[in-house]
Amino acid sequence: MAHGGHCVARYEGRVVFVRHTLPGETVDALVTEDRGGGFCRADAVAVVEAAAGRVEPSCPLADIARGTDRCGGCDWQHVDPAVQRELKAAVVAEQLTRLAGVEYPVEVSPLPGGPLRWRSRVRLAVDDDGAVGFRAHRSHRVIPVRDCPITMEGALDEVASRSWTPGAEVAVTRDGSGEVHVTEHSVRPRRSGRGGGRPTRSARKVRGTGIAHETAVGREWGVRSEGFWQVHPEAADRFAEVVARMADVPSGGRAWDLYGGVGLFAAVLGQQAGPSGDVLLVESGESAVRDAEANLADLPQVRVRSGRVERVVTEPTVPAPHVVVLDPPRKGAGSEVVDAISRARPSRVVHVACDPASLARDIGLFRERGYRLSRLESFDAFPMTQHVECIALLEDTERNS
Repeated sequence: MAHGGHCVARYEGRVVFVRHTLPGETVDALVTEDRGGGFCRADAVAVVEAAAGRVEPSCPLADIARGTDRCGGCDWQHVDPAVQRELKAAVVAEQLTRLAGVEYPVEVSPLPGGPLRWRSRVRLAVDDDGAVGFRAHRSHRVIPVRDCPITMEGALDEVASRSWTPGAEVAVTRDGSGEVHVTEHSVRPRRSGRGGGRPTRSARKVRGTGIAHETAVGREWGVRSEGFWQVHPEAADRFAEVVARMADVPSGGRAWDLYGGVGLFAAVLGQQAGPSGDVLLVESGESAVRDAEANLADLPQVRVRSGRVERVVTEPTVPAPHVVVLDPPRKGAGSEVVDAISRARPSRVVHVACDPASLARDIGLFRERGYRLSRLESFDAFPMTQHVECIALLEDTERNS
């Protein structure tokens, strides 16, 4: 199994990345993409010899009998959930070894609720007939859906039963109160002239207030319905608990919450630091900044700053922290941000990541700057997909030697 949800096979000296299979299986695979060179991509279309972990998919759109006409959303509907976690653990460990030079025993823990009906936020495409669906893997082709077994019960009922603007996208959020928010995003060609014929984008709220109401860490949260919040309903509390335990900000201490979103981790850091402490939340998204300011108004020790992380934390007036928490986008933090954090020399860095390759690259950068990986906890926050959430604790080797 390789990072990305596919297995690695070899055929006539070339690498073949095969989806919808398992390590050790023999399958008939149809090549779906071949640009020459040392590899191509393929999809399993028949199983000749199955592995022990293969099961019948819960979703008919993942049935191998559909050939390549399958939904591209789920990678592992054909895999037993316990085996999914084993494969994810193996991928995380391999990425750490290969990209960070770290050997670490990885175990992926499930979140409560089971492998189905966990997805609270979803974005669908609209086909030429006005029906919603999901795109096929690495394709613009839309596979129409009536329901999605990993999406929360009832979230798609109204969406799938009506017609939409062809070519649009439909965003659906079911928040913690049970309210469903639906927004249609359309792209329309602009008339030629001074505008250069560039398309215009518009959003139309179809259902809901546009503000999702969530509950986590004993607090109520208001989040723009299309803003960032953990997709799995159990994830926010679980991740915040792990971050708080790893961060362990001293009373009166200073902490940075980088890529802080609407303030989930800043809330627990602020509670640890107390009224005499100082927590700096940095976020570049304007709507998230507004939500964070509103959500954390009762914690004056938390300061919210709008801007790019690498710029804000290198300002001379920003005091060095005892602890840093960062939850960067999928591509990771990168060398510029890691440099800025390392120069500030916090004793602990808590890194939250949804991509094991990006996490491993960042850990490698921190290691070069004198930090070591002392703890890693991984969670199956996205069952039936190849995605996995990891929370890593890095400690300054000089201070903690």
